[in-house]
Amino acid sequence: MSTVEMIVRLLAGVGLGAVIGFERQYRARMAGLRTNALVAAGATLFVLLSANGFQGATADPTRVAAQIVSGIGFLGAGVIIRDGLDVRGLNTAATLWCSAAIGALAGAGMLTTALAGAVAVVLVNIALRAAGHAVDRLPAAVEEQPVRYAFTAVTTDAREAHVRALLVQALTRTDFRLISVSSADTGDTGRVEVRAELTGDRRDDRQMESAVSRIGLEPSVTSVGWRSSVSDPGDARV
Repeated sequence: MSTVEMIVRLLAGVGLGAVIGFERQYRARMAGLRTNALVAAGATLFVLLSANGFQGATADPTRVAAQIVSGIGFLGAGVIIRDGLDVRGLNTAATLWCSAAIGALAGAGMLTTALAGAVAVVLVNIALRAAGHAVDRLPAAVEEQPVRYAFTAVTTDAREAHVRALLVQALTRTDFRLISVSSADTGDTGRVEVRAELTGDRRDDRQMESAVSRIGLEPSVTSVGWRSSVSDPGDARV
């Protein structure tokens, strides 16, 4: 195999991994653009090494490539997080696994199949996301109503900007839309109350509680809380 062909395969693997990672980055997931691109690039390089780096009658070109499947499992385990009764990151880990498979296909020269696989992964993450939410809404009709959430956290003056940044980061990982973030004095010297308002198409207290719990772990935060209220349908489209 020529050097040019190996470079083409490597670029194909990196490009397709980046396409998958772009969708993950847009959704603000833990493994985004660079991670998926690097996973695909690594799988491509291992397949190229396996196919071209070993010679002789005793050489087994499939041995290195076979370890990609088990090796990516350790990387996927690193993005799976247990948060109370919830387990997060399974979809991200599965996406990394698919990125490795697509990189392996590119390294093997099966570029058409690799392209089809990348398109399938992106479509599953986009189209089936909406389908999954639709299925979740079926059991409880009351949760179909648009809802507003009000969040508050009390912290020190010095850590106000840090807590605001953590708050925005935590809330953007949910399915709610952030309307506003503000701060106000509590009356106690050196204490500030950070407030946020969110809206969503349906009520999901578990997601909100998960986000609040992460903010509550910050040492400077002395209290956190949230409340919900049913909003007008027009409010949910802010």
